[in-house]
Amino acid sequence: MPTRTLPTPTFARTVRGSGPGLLVAHGSGGSVAGNYGPILDGLAAGHTVVGVDYPGTGDTPRSAGPLSLDDLADQLVAAGDAEGLDTFAVAGYSLGGAVAIRAATRHPERVTALVLTAAFAHPDARLTLASRVWRGLYESGDHAALAAFLVPTALSPAAFDALSPDTLTAVLAMTAESAPAGTPEHTDLVERTDVRADLAAITVPALVVSTTGDNLVAPALHRAVAAGLPNARLIELPAGHLPFAERPEEWLTAITTFLTEVGR
Repeated sequence: MPTRTLPTPTFARTVRGSGPGLLVAHGSGGSVAGNYGPILDGLAAGHTVVGVDYPGTGDTPRSAGPLSLDDLADQLVAAGDAEGLDTFAVAGYSLGGAVAIRAATRHPERVTALVLTAAFAHPDARLTLASRVWRGLYESGDHAALAAFLVPTALSPAAFDALSPDTLTAVLAMTAESAPAGTPEHTDLVERTDVRADLAAITVPALVVSTTGDNLVAPALHRAVAAGLPNARLIELPAGHLPFAERPEEWLTAITTFLTEVGR
């Protein structure tokens, strides 16, 4: 397959560490700092970590039109290329899992491994409806209601029930205040995502991390991703949709152990 021409990298970029390349793709309504912040230093201890913020989050301006997986994947690879990385593993969280999968199919000569956490190849009815409610609440301007929807949906029941009243109030306020301007485009892309046809063509080693208490992206969707990849390993993490909030150390260990094994 011929090498694809990469676009000029225009998305805001995070770069940490040194060593083998690791690109990170964040989820809908997230950012590199928001989704990988608690484990970023740990990842960078053994890798050159490069991530981009999608349009409308972080320092990347909002898009004037719909987003596409191809563009997000190409921008992520272009950022790695601009940092001098010839090859790299790609880690994708939630929607970022589909971005990572598309990067592997569009740039197979450069992707050496995949790590997919809470990922989906295509949304089920629950995720589709949740994305529509998410977008509608954001566009209504009632971000307090948006936070009240997202927090108990994204956290596992055990993590949610463990929040004290004061902590819950603070978490709701932070979630309401941090909703990025690109939320409508991100959630629209969730609904349109379909990388099921990509999976069989990806032969690099893959780790699929299933967040077993996930009420947003159901574990059945994680398992379907693993089943569709020819060289995937599935592991379970007892967390809701936010492993970086509930189980950051275990998540980091799972990723770094896998990358060490495949890098030998």
